[in-house]
Amino acid sequence: MAIKITDECINCGACEPECPNNAIYEGAMEWRFSDGTDLKGNIVTPGGNEYDAEEAQEPVDYDVYYIVTDKCTECVGFHEEPQCAEVCPVDCCVPDEANEETEDQLVAKKDFMHL
Repeated sequence: MAIKITDECINCGACEPECPNNAIYEGAMEWRFSDGTDLKGNIVTPGGNEYDAEEAQEPVDYDVYYIVTDKCTECVGFHEEPQCAEVCPVDCCVPDEANEETEDQLVAKKDFMHL
């Protein structure tokens, strides 16, 4: 499952540089699939959604840092544990029960983003 950032976030930013997929953004900041990945042009995500990888997407949250579910792999293929959760001083990076994925799905997502 992907990781999410709860409203307890203190906006310290410790998590953002730790993400190998560049899936973490400051509140109110637009995001792109191309940020920190090898994705370019028109793409179809493993979940079947179509995007222009370079096109800015609406922020997921406007008040606190947020994680883009379609880019989060829980650090599978990079680290043993999600790095955002490891460095968060208030433990607000938690599993997102609404977005459960198997390890195989997370590996496929990582391979999709990093050719």
